[in-house]
Amino acid sequence: MKKIKYILFSLIVLLALIFVYFITYTFVEPKAYDFMTKNVLTQRLPFDNKKNIYGSDDIVLVVIDANTIEKYRWPWKRDINCKIFNFFSEYAKPKVVVHDSVLVTLDKENPESDYKFFQSLSKIDNLVEGFMPRITEWENVDSGKVYDNMFTNKYALNVANNSNFISKLYSSVMPFPKPYFDIIKHVGSVALIPGFIDGNLSNYALDEVFRTHEYIINYNKALFPSLAMATYLQAHNNPKVTLENNKLRIGNLEINMNQTTFQMISPLKFYKMYDNGYSHIKYSAVDIMDSYDNIRQGKKTVIDPQKFKEKIVVIGANVPAGTGLNDNKNSPVSVNHPGVDMQATAIDNIMHNDFLKVIPKWFNIFIILLGMAFVYCTIRTHELFKAISYTILVIVLYLFIAATCFYYNVVINVITPPVMFVVTMIIAYVHRYLIESRNKEKVKNAMGKYMSEDVMKSVMKNIDNLGLGGKKSTVTVVFSDIRGFTSLSEKMSASQVSELLNEYFSEMEPIVTKYNGIINKFIGDAIMAVFGEPIQDEKHPLKAVKCGFEMLQKVKELDEKWEKEGKPKVEIGIGVNTGEVFVGNIGSVNRMEYTVIGDTVNLASRLESYNKMYKTHMLISSSTYEASKEIIEVNRISDVEIRGKSEKIDIYEVVGVGSLAE
Repeated sequence: MKKIKYILFSLIVLLALIFVYFITYTFVEPKAYDFMTKNVLTQRLPFDNKKNIYGSDDIVLVVIDANTIEKYRWPWKRDINCKIFNFFSEYAKPKVVVHDSVLVTLDKENPESDYKFFQSLSKIDNLVEGFMPRITEWENVDSGKVYDNMFTNKYALNVANNSNFISKLYSSVMPFPKPYFDIIKHVGSVALIPGFIDGNLSNYALDEVFRTHEYIINYNKALFPSLAMATYLQAHNNPKVTLENNKLRIGNLEINMNQTTFQMISPLKFYKMYDNGYSHIKYSAVDIMDSYDNIRQGKKTVIDPQKFKEKIVVIGANVPAGTGLNDNKNSPVSVNHPGVDMQATAIDNIMHNDFLKVIPKWFNIFIILLGMAFVYCTIRTHELFKAISYTILVIVLYLFIAATCFYYNVVINVITPPVMFVVTMIIAYVHRYLIESRNKEKVKNAMGKYMSEDVMKSVMKNIDNLGLGGKKSTVTVVFSDIRGFTSLSEKMSASQVSELLNEYFSEMEPIVTKYNGIINKFIGDAIMAVFGEPIQDEKHPLKAVKCGFEMLQKVKELDEKWEKEGKPKVEIGIGVNTGEVFVGNIGSVNRMEYTVIGDTVNLASRLESYNKMYKTHMLISSSTYEASKEIIEVNRISDVEIRGKSEKIDIYEVVGVGSLAE
């Protein structure tokens, strides 16, 4: 039964730990990751006072913002965009032009405008356009298959793929119009999916925070680059791409990615935000458009085209809601992070090999288990204050280590280990309490064999105030003794004596307890019982007499049993006296005993011894007789001279006991 309870307790603890771990890791850990990213990770970026920028300035943004649509009313014809792209193809000469946009429809009312726009795009050989993969299936499967084949043949990566790494997530793409499809040479996925760094899909519906990037996607049994990876390929003349296990190699660059059920993702390393809400240098598209017009008219430009030479220019839109051009997302560093800036962040990571190193999940679990073991052992082996202090120290130390890891681009679980440490501390204390309670119960049961249960309760009740001393109280003391036990024991072996006494005492103890008495001590073969303390009972004299008489009857039953077993018969004598005694703890501060002392005790003992003189079995004092005479039959023994008493007293032999009225 104990094993079953232990197994059940262990199972409950294990399930509780798993539940807490799951809840913390799924719903709390991502928030802790966001906190560390925003307040620790981004603080390491150097600030260039001369250029007034964080980090590098080789990636810049051109954003269609509120200022742009204020001058060029939205929606506009697509040929308006020509000013932006012509500015870069004719004058600025950037390394790569990245267009964070997905074009899926033609302007049927202004086909000439579309034609001009497409012509502008076709002039930029280093242009990377966005495409959007979708989770939903094609509405028209047949036409979808035709487009998939065209799309794959034109844009799929030539990857040396030595691993079967991704289950299918995407089932279709948003198709390009044919004129647009024909002129676009390089594309990259602009898909961003919220979630935690390990791709935990269980919190996608609740946690709309974008933390990761999918540098390579699996679609139509082929591999395609993200917008960031396509940019890197263009900037480095399309180096060889190899995918092996969880490593993506592009030339000399190696990206460690986390394989999930559906994706291969890598955590984005975010950068410190400027006051304008962007983490990269940002230019308004209207300034680019005005600069283009000014150059054509021979006027001074708003922005010098040389600022963009050999740089990566990311063009996108981010304007207030209601225009259809709002592309803000929730990221660890901002609740309204412009999508174009997030794409630039992914490009920045891959261009500068600036990736986060994610500690393997098994190592995080190992740290948790190691810390839990330390906390548990500490709780079990140290006093409360020290144990809690050590646990707090471990938690603080771990949080410091976690912050240091983030500062140096290493991602480690932040809050899950401390939570598990605290839960372990609670469980350890519960376990310790249960063990101590069980040990106390064992001690209580063991001590109950040496003292009365009621004395034990009194001791436990005043456990913090134990000391020598007591009080005066009126009680009834009962002494019983086996007649001629010394000579009897000489005829028996030690084991036989022990067996006889144990059976005798085992039968006497319940009778004393039955009448609210306590056995104060066993004195050899004698029993000293007290009634009235510590159990308060106004009828203690009556119950003491009733108890003594029942003890005599029980001895007769034992004699009959022992005779059949070939054991000797015994006779007992009982003395009962009622009076005032001192009751309490007697002894020294290191060794004390709960007992009663006084003349009342001595008289009860002497009355027991007089049974032999008067050939009786139970003698009581006059004080006991007066308190119990309505239920007993007695023979009066007058003028008895008691040793230690100056006057003779009357004592009484009990020959019958009636029922006790409650």
